[in-house]
Amino acid sequence: MKAIVVGAGIAGLATAVNLADAGWQVEILEKSGGPRASGYMMDFFGAGYDAAEKMGVLPALEARAYSVDEVSYVDSTGRTTGRLSFKRFAEAVNGRLLSIMRPDLEEALRESLPASVPLRYGATFTRIENNADGVRVHTSDGRFVDGDLLVGADGIHSAVREALFGPEAQFIRYLGFHTAAFTFDDSEINSQVRGRFAVSDTKDKQIGLYGLRGTRVAAFLIHRDGSPILPANRRETLRREFADAGWLAPRALDQAPTNPYYDVVAQVHLDRWHTGRVVLVGDACQAVSLLAGQGSSLAIAAARVLVALLVHAPSIGDGLAAYQDHWMPVVREKQEAGRRAGRWFLPSSDADLMVRRVMTRLSRLPLVNRSIGNALAGKAVRIP
Repeated sequence: MKAIVVGAGIAGLATAVNLADAGWQVEILEKSGGPRASGYMMDFFGAGYDAAEKMGVLPALEARAYSVDEVSYVDSTGRTTGRLSFKRFAEAVNGRLLSIMRPDLEEALRESLPASVPLRYGATFTRIENNADGVRVHTSDGRFVDGDLLVGADGIHSAVREALFGPEAQFIRYLGFHTAAFTFDDSEINSQVRGRFAVSDTKDKQIGLYGLRGTRVAAFLIHRDGSPILPANRRETLRREFADAGWLAPRALDQAPTNPYYDVVAQVHLDRWHTGRVVLVGDACQAVSLLAGQGSSLAIAAARVLVALLVHAPSIGDGLAAYQDHWMPVVREKQEAGRRAGRWFLPSSDADLMVRRVMTRLSRLPLVNRSIGNALAGKAVRIP
């Protein structure tokens, strides 16, 4: 059996690793010219943590993870208005939690690919022939690749989904936020935020700063916007939106690249994740949004579930149907949780801001902390 995976992000790499381990031939096509260096710090826990452990990649993730003591909410003067203990949150998920940069997570997955799996950067498809007994993918360099299965793992703006399921507008649910991320070198900021997530205690916008190894700093930004249309000048948009954030925000934004990672905060909703010999994985079909906090975890878990069900199914079609039936309810639950989280994640009023501050203080209580952890993790999911 041969699979063609479109997309070398977290979902695509995890799918390729699991397929190769199951004895499939795999080829990966990635439109970018190489590994993406941009990305943000994430909390990695839940079903993806379990899947990574079963895949044998967990030690590589642990080696790349960061030690974080707390989340600190900071006002425009630099005064800490609230703290969330990371140790307590880790206890709420039984210690199965890592803080890791997205590019580092991708690197660990990429390094776990067998040498037999070709990863072709700068490769896009021009046409997909989706037949009853296989697929043929025509690539931008004039060649074609035949396979038994095509996996569309090319993200929330999936070209595979667009080609075979319909226009993006049919499936994207915009949640009213824009987000951005970039890294920069600044020893002073690094020294002030190292060992914690320093997050602005603000309405309608939020900037988070995390100290990386050496003198590097990771910045994460999110702000409300009524339109899903992305701005032409992303750097200037961020400088304008966060002009009044205060504290370290101006200095950090002065070091933003001209074209930082920038996208909408959205979810993807499809009634069907597969057609013929083509299936979608990761954000292409199950984007839960950063508000849910488990996009990468769900992507790795979905890859593991898909391959396990394919291996044990009497046919590829049966395996794809089983994957959808098993995993879609999990994703729907996480998407609903993400939509509920928007109000406290990014308050829009003084009252909501005060509620978040109160909840931050209450999180020190064991029962409240475990309730928060359970709410974030959601229902337990068994990973094969």
